[in-house]
Parts: sequence; C-alpha cells; structure tokens
Amino acid sequence: MKFVSGDRIFLMLVLAVVLAGFAIFSSAELGLLARENGSISKDILLQAGLGLGLGFLAFSLARIVPLARIKRSAPYLFIASLLFTALVFIPGVGLHANGATRWINLGFTTVQPAEFLKIGFVIVLAWWLSSHTRELANPKKGLIPFVALLALPVGLLLAQPNNSMMMLIIATGAVMYFAAGAPGRDFGILALGVALALGIVILVRPYVLERVKTFIDPSANSLSSGYQIQQSMIAVGSGGLLGRGFGQSVEKFNYLPEPDGDSIFAVFAEETGFVGAALLLLLFVALSARGIVIAGNSPDLFGGSLALGFSFLIIFQAFINVSAMLGIIPLTGLPLPFLSHGGTALVAILTMCGFILNVAAHKRA
Repeated sequence: MKFVSGDRIFLMLVLAVVLAGFAIFSSAELGLLARENGSISKDILLQAGLGLGLGFLAFSLARIVPLARIKRSAPYLFIASLLFTALVFIPGVGLHANGATRWINLGFTTVQPAEFLKIGFVIVLAWWLSSHTRELANPKKGLIPFVALLALPVGLLLAQPNNSMMMLIIATGAVMYFAAGAPGRDFGILALGVALALGIVILVRPYVLERVKTFIDPSANSLSSGYQIQQSMIAVGSGGLLGRGFGQSVEKFNYLPEPDGDSIFAVFAEETGFVGAALLLLLFVALSARGIVIAGNSPDLFGGSLALGFSFLIIFQAFINVSAMLGIIPLTGLPLPFLSHGGTALVAILTMCGFILNVAAHKRA
C-alpha cells in the first residue's frame, strides 16, 4: 500500500509514540476528572476524535501528495499559514486567555493556528533553500532573505505573544539554514541578533523576567510562579526507578497544574519512574533520528530539508518541554508532542510525520 511505503521503521515508531501518547494522556486526564467529579472527559473524546482522527487523515494526505506539488505550492502554503495565524487578532474570532491571543474559538473546541505556521515555515524554507544553496555565502542572497523569511512568523508570534513557539521556529530554521551550507560567519550574526531580541523581550515583558527568576531560584516563589516547577520536580522525584504504577500518580489529582498539558511528562515520570521516562525519551530520539536518516537519503535538497526541519521540530519541542519540567530551562508552555492535551498540536505533528514518510518514499536507491 502506498500509505505504508517509504520507511516502515519510521511508520512503526510513529504508531508506537501515538499509542503510548494517547494512553499517557488518558491517564493524566484522570486527575482532572477527579477534580471536576466528572464521569467522562470531553478532552479525551476530542483528543481521540479530532486529534487522532483528523491527525491520521492529515498524515495520509501529507504522505500521498506528490513532493513536486508541495514544492510548487510552498509560497502559497506559507502565506496561508500566516493569514490563518493572523485570524486570532480579529475581534470575535480570536480567543484571548491567560494574557495571550493564540486561539480561534470554534465553540466546542479551540484551534491554535501557530501549530500550522510551523509547518508552513519549514515548507517554504525548504523550497527557498533548494534553489539558493549555492548563493548562501553572499549575505544579500543568503542571510538577509533568510532573516526576512524568519521575520514574518516571528512578528506574528511576538504579537500574540508566543515566545516559546517563536524560539522553536528560529532554532529549527537555523538548523535547516546551516545544514544547507550557510557559512559559519552567519552563525555569530544570528546568535547575536537572537540574544539581543531575547534581552529586549525580557525587559519589556515582566512575566518572561519572572520565569527567568523562578528558574534561577524556584523556592523563592513556591506558592506562585515557582509552584508548577516545584510540583513537577516532586512528581518526577517520587517516581523513583520504576514509578508508582501506571495510572497511580498522586500529583495529578490535587497538586500538579495542567497534568494533561505542559506537565504531562511529570505525571508519566511519577507513574513509570526513571526507566519509563528514559524509554519515552529514547522513543523520541529514535523517531527524530530516523527522520534525519530519511533526510540524508533524500535525492534532492527540498525533500532533505523538509524531513530535516520536521525531525528537528519534533525533537526540539520534546526536549524543551522535558527540560522545563526537570528545571533545566525556564518554563516555556510548549506541549510535549504526541502526549499533551491539544488536538491542533496532534494534527500538526502527524502532518509533519506524513511529510517525512513522503520524503522517505523518494529516497536514493
């Protein structure tokens, strides 16, 4: 079948992490059910129906659409993703919550367009790199157009604000740019620009500075800004080597904020311990590593850049989320791919996997 052709190892890894992710999400959702005294969670139904249902439909479409057609449509897909993301700023359409305007309210659920902006950006950058790789040494044909491409999604995400998604896109774009042969000189320029931009964001947005302070000393605000990271560390630590047992987390019932969202890794680590957490991380590494192998076997730069970009998006986001839960970096708000609550994120991540499998079907003999 064309659907499963390309790279069966990658497909099996995708299916494994999807099944594991839904089981972990369902367990974490039990904590919210207990808090709300509910009999069944609408979130579980939405995650299964919309997230997995639409996700595998998008996965199938991304797998079977000819790469040549994707390449021709790249600028239009990018523009469409920008316009879709900009809809959140239209009164009556966008939903403002928790100090940010990132969602479109559909009544029965919400959609976060920035998840598709990631896809549009990787596709258009792969398209641009495929025709400009020999000109990257020239700043006028390399660095400046690259920064211009970055500026469009970065501007939208800053306005929402969605700083963590912005940094994810910048990091992924940089990997694709340098993998295509950009000179090392540009790395210093980009690093300086990103550092200056982060400094400005921290200065003008007090909550970002508060997160940095909490990261430095979580115990200083243990009942406010430091509460989530402290409870996360308690959950992870109490899991020990083998964990309390699947479904047996204590933290998810009364203490840990967003046990089915940003904090889902902490719930899983409490239930399965160091061994389970390590196996989950290895699964993410294996999935992304296989995607990078697929990128290396692509016969052209467009397919290779596409698979590389999506593979790094997955692994970057996973390790950013896990690192935040372990107190290695400040809290970001990025969900854990395949696991955290969010049908939009699940549809987007499965779409990326479909594109990677599509590239695998065109590998060099």
